[in-house]
Amino acid sequence: MTVLPTEAPARGRLPLRALRAGAFLRRDAGLLLPAAFATLLLVLALAAPLLAPYDPVAGSLRVRLLDPGSPGHLLGTDGQGRDVLSRLVWGARPSLIGGIVPVAIAATAGTALGIAAGLGGRVTEQALLRSLDVLYAFPGILLAMTIATLMPAGLGATVLSLSIVLTPAVARVAHTEVARIRTAEYLEAARVSGAGRATVAVRQVLPVVAPVVLAYASSLIGLSVVYAAGLSFLGLGVPPPTAEWGAMLDDLRPALLTHPGIAVLPAVTILIVSVVFNTLGEALRRRIGDSRDLAPEAVR
Repeated sequence: MTVLPTEAPARGRLPLRALRAGAFLRRDAGLLLPAAFATLLLVLALAAPLLAPYDPVAGSLRVRLLDPGSPGHLLGTDGQGRDVLSRLVWGARPSLIGGIVPVAIAATAGTALGIAAGLGGRVTEQALLRSLDVLYAFPGILLAMTIATLMPAGLGATVLSLSIVLTPAVARVAHTEVARIRTAEYLEAARVSGAGRATVAVRQVLPVVAPVVLAYASSLIGLSVVYAAGLSFLGLGVPPPTAEWGAMLDDLRPALLTHPGIAVLPAVTILIVSVVFNTLGEALRRRIGDSRDLAPEAVR
């Protein structure tokens, strides 16, 4: 009796599972890579005591302004002999707090204000929007500086001032999304069924608005990091000798002409972090746009 061989996959063809995995990676690589880098930055900040080779505030004038690659100091030392690598690692904590916490506060407050404006009626909508426009009219960094000068210098001043600066922009995004869906049939059905305004806002509107705000807020983190560094650079943020990227720029400014390789390291770090979070926000925005195209009209 002849035994027929089992059917072999055609040469050059991959199993269906491998094809699906490859398609997933190609489609989501733009989201997974910046998300992985952002996670790595957070881990770096949390693990600073374990990763930093030296005390970030301890230095010695005998080893001041060593160039990158010097023995024992991979990225050199600053004008007070403090290890630049250790200060960059420790500086990730206040710098990322100044970038993420204000965005989280602004996302929460802005979403609430945007939904309230979109569902609160004509008078409430105009009152909230015009009030937010007053704040939105000021350049962000100037408004942050004005608010920070009224408070004692520190991380709290940075967080509060940037939260106020970013909230109007988030509120406008949330309001635009609410205005897009507030006449949808499923919202009318919820109102007719007896659901109150708060119930409609939380159960029907918030799930639609939240992903859009999340994508937009992710792209604001990079801007917030830059603003926080600018406040510290001007002496309005985290005070010395605390390691913070903006404060490090100010400390290394006198060495810019004589030791540029050291002086630009905090700026390069800020640039990299800003690009990572901007890329993450753009990837989330594209992903949400793709999901909208596939979503039924009733739940959009």
